[in-house]
Amino acid sequence: MSEQFDNTAGPLTTESGAPISNNNQSEAAGVGGPLLVQDQVLLEKLAHFNRERIPERVVHARGAGAYGTFTVTADVTKYTRADFLSQVGKETETFLRFSTVAGNLGAADAVRDPRGFALKFYTEDGNYDLVGNNTPVFFIRDAIKFPDFIHTQKRDPYSGSQEADNVWDFWGLSPESTHQVTWLFGDRGIPASYRHMDGFGSHTYQWVNEAGEQFWVKYHFKTDQGIKTLTSEEADVLAGADPDSHQRDLRESIERGEFPSWTVQVQIMPAAEAASYRFNPFDLTKVWLNADYPRITIGKLELNRNPENIFAEVEQSIFSPAHFVPGIGPSPDKMLQGRLFAYGDAHRYRVGANADHLPVNRPHATEARNGNRDGYYYDGRHGGQKNYEPNSFGGPNETGRPLWAPVQVNGPTGEWETPKHAEDNDFVQAGYLYNLMTEPEKERLIANLAGFIAKVSREDIAQRAIANFARADEDYGKRLTVAVAELRAK
Repeated sequence: MSEQFDNTAGPLTTESGAPISNNNQSEAAGVGGPLLVQDQVLLEKLAHFNRERIPERVVHARGAGAYGTFTVTADVTKYTRADFLSQVGKETETFLRFSTVAGNLGAADAVRDPRGFALKFYTEDGNYDLVGNNTPVFFIRDAIKFPDFIHTQKRDPYSGSQEADNVWDFWGLSPESTHQVTWLFGDRGIPASYRHMDGFGSHTYQWVNEAGEQFWVKYHFKTDQGIKTLTSEEADVLAGADPDSHQRDLRESIERGEFPSWTVQVQIMPAAEAASYRFNPFDLTKVWLNADYPRITIGKLELNRNPENIFAEVEQSIFSPAHFVPGIGPSPDKMLQGRLFAYGDAHRYRVGANADHLPVNRPHATEARNGNRDGYYYDGRHGGQKNYEPNSFGGPNETGRPLWAPVQVNGPTGEWETPKHAEDNDFVQAGYLYNLMTEPEKERLIANLAGFIAKVSREDIAQRAIANFARADEDYGKRLTVAVAELRAK
């Protein structure tokens, strides 16, 4: 950014008062490498952020869930050794929690907000959690900015309300958000129900097969009910008339025996192709083009059982992208790397150190065996078993076989920006998305964006926001400029 800002308040610091040199990039093991535990700024921000609210979730507080079954429909053993994907026809019990992001526990369902799509597979090798959204991208690409982003979506510390100034100030100064904002303010920004939306793993993950060959993978869950959305006007009415609309729809559809389902697809990239792909394949603000890596159908997800108790099974359910199984692992995606720490830390704080022992969270097809004991709500399940390893009293032993394959890193540690590939910028894919829309879809997108931007009190914030959309597509920017000007003139 070339703009200069008033910095008379002094340098940004950690909680202990140490000046922060870089608040925009996490410290990584070389350019494009995984993040480092020694990055105290990142860990302090994420740990403090996870403790800002009690007892509801800081984000994704408003949710609904159901149990179901995942069934393999295609052979993927040449890509991964994950046992639950090992043969066609194999079934695995699942639990899926849907949610909005910004609203609190008492908020309405029918609002313009991304939807969480958090899926737990109760596999024979332990639980595998896939934590995603109903969009394939996100607003930011580095976990160090996540607390800052969410603060703009929550209530202002002075006014107590969500402020358009805060939202658009951050988005305008974070041009990588342009792609996700275009998704959010388009027609799919307000799903008609949880059943009528797609889901995405969003992040890039690693698959590794029995031979040790590595692949990068993205998950897609395509709704079999068809996409249905609400206009802003329809959502305003529904949110007031029935704040629980999405939760009610999901529960009642399962009660009627109309089990919602999704066709599960993946995009697969051989690991060697990542370095030369035209977009950085680990940048969460980007998609892999289907023309480059076509989606492959691998399974079917069906929801067929409602929880008996919402608090015990939906509110106390926990998900962490760090819950992997053999054959599946992380990627150098900086947002994913941060979430590997932040999700588990949030649950240990919010639900407790023994959250994994609760029925909805514990493994269903195997059992957990380790030395972790005691803490709040510990149920004494281990009896007199030894709580250390190795031991000679028949305790569990390490396998010596990593769940996933190692990733090559190089270069000095540092607070590096996410590497750019040949066609990477913050706007090109937002432009692609805009030009995929029909004319009526574009008109609604412009109206939705303009209505929100027009609420901004400062002209420079509004113009900076509009400029990002203009860089995505000239027509996009021109139409938005006119629409905002007309609304601000009233």
